[in-house]
Amino acid sequence: MHIYLYEPRDDRAASISAELRTARMIPVRIADTFFQRDLGLLNREGHDTRPLLLADSSAVLDQIGRLRGAGCRNPIIVMRDLRNARAAAQVLDHGADDVIVIPLKGVELRSRINSIMRRAHGHAAQSVRIGAVTAYFDGRDPEVAGERVFLSGREHAVFTQLALNARKVVSKAAIYDAVYGMAEEQPFDKVIDVYICKIRKKFDSAAGPGHRYIETVHGRGYKLSAPKQTVDDMDLHADTIPGVPDGVSARALKTRLHEVQE
Repeated sequence: MHIYLYEPRDDRAASISAELRTARMIPVRIADTFFQRDLGLLNREGHDTRPLLLADSSAVLDQIGRLRGAGCRNPIIVMRDLRNARAAAQVLDHGADDVIVIPLKGVELRSRINSIMRRAHGHAAQSVRIGAVTAYFDGRDPEVAGERVFLSGREHAVFTQLALNARKVVSKAAIYDAVYGMAEEQPFDKVIDVYICKIRKKFDSAAGPGHRYIETVHGRGYKLSAPKQTVDDMDLHADTIPGVPDGVSARALKTRLHEVQE
């Protein structure tokens, strides 16, 4: 996870950056000039998930105002040296999502960011279930039918973008920007197709053939959704289907449905 860090004090910025890295967050330090740019660029798909960690300076209210005024939905967390209820209320009322008192712990900050992000995407719980797939928003690997599916760091970053937008189409450009947009070395966007293919293979291995959870929507992107139920997947009983005589076996029902489908 990349995170924008505004901290004018070099020694403080260095210590905070080190702590962020312990929680697998990659800090990108920004200066005052950052807030003079076209902040509307942060609204692009893939960029709007990157959190901002701002030092509580005399300019913080103006910085928050500029970000929210440009329509930025990015999580904003303000760092304070001391507890001050009135000052905390002021930055929250201006549009910040959270206030944290230094010294901060990377693991706590990451959990706070995950909480903000999942709620921003309409998920109140720590996970979302799509068919037999359970996707977690706290950094854990997903599960398929209760079995853990091990993902690499990049695979997990790609999958998280699909999980946050479960049942919605996510463009390849949005996934690429979310995963690589702030990296110093940026590969060709074809790499997203490669990671999608790897994730699919792992899911197919766990779920069995014919259960494809990541759909390619040609010309638009990818979608994480439950596979359509086939006749063979159905748990059929004669007494649950109107007009079917009692005593008819599930096998006979499926045979008849296959004939109708053909």
